[in-house]
Amino acid sequence: MGYQAVFKRYEIKYMVTAEQKARILKAMEPYMEMDRFGRSTVRNIYFDTDDYVLARHSIAKPDFKEKLRVRSYSKADADSTVFVELKRKFDGVVYKRRVGLREADAMQWMAGTHDPAVMCSLAAESPQVTSEIEYFKSLYSGLKPVLYLSYDREAYRMRSGAHAADGGTEFRVTFDSNIRCRESDLTLRSEAYGTDMLEDGMFLMELKCPGAIPLWMTEVLSKEHLYKTSFSKYGTAYCCYMEETPEERAHAIAAAGYERHAAARSAGQYINQAGNAAVRWKPASFR
Repeated sequence: MGYQAVFKRYEIKYMVTAEQKARILKAMEPYMEMDRFGRSTVRNIYFDTDDYVLARHSIAKPDFKEKLRVRSYSKADADSTVFVELKRKFDGVVYKRRVGLREADAMQWMAGTHDPAVMCSLAAESPQVTSEIEYFKSLYSGLKPVLYLSYDREAYRMRSGAHAADGGTEFRVTFDSNIRCRESDLTLRSEAYGTDMLEDGMFLMELKCPGAIPLWMTEVLSKEHLYKTSFSKYGTAYCCYMEETPEERAHAIAAAGYERHAAARSAGQYINQAGNAAVRWKPASFR
């Protein structure tokens, strides 16, 4: 397979200036190095219903939320490998599932016109992830591509031989800039462009860890007076386009008929599956 398909972690976000980023990178030097993906432009196509039920639910800051996207790490063509990703967050913990396949096959699958041979291959290689994505598609009928979102990313990992007290091998830090979105030209085959979502000179820093933040990083955060922020790229992009007030969004959520008890059942089922999957899948570096 060659990539991690199932994982569980915390993702903690901070807004930092260019000056703060430079100081943080300096503090990271003894512990971290740029990972094998280095700098890349991450491209995503997000899927939602006609009434944007997934986006509306996300910005309501619930205990459980979920999203579906197709992602690439460079400009794609029909034969490029992309990833269909199902991302869920429950009680502060992020659970992600993904499968890699050709861009043309991925978009056909999401459109409901998949090739039976491709589906058989996916089911054989990644049966659990494939079935979860299929279940998600059936739960939210009428899913369609609604938003393109891209950003430039710098990704860092712990140096080889890192001690558990310093963060262990699974602690990662990413810096995202030039976060852009658009509602047209919804393809991974085009250039990365769109409406800017961050002020010039600002970066979204994410700490990705299976447990507590290492002590040396907490000292950096304290010294820089940084506090975690809630910033959903998809939810923020939705608000940029819709320009709704909180009251209007609350009414829209209710009108969309989102059934919270159904989501809770889905969350419970997913957490159980994630626990079972953790036994079968060996963690690996994830971009």
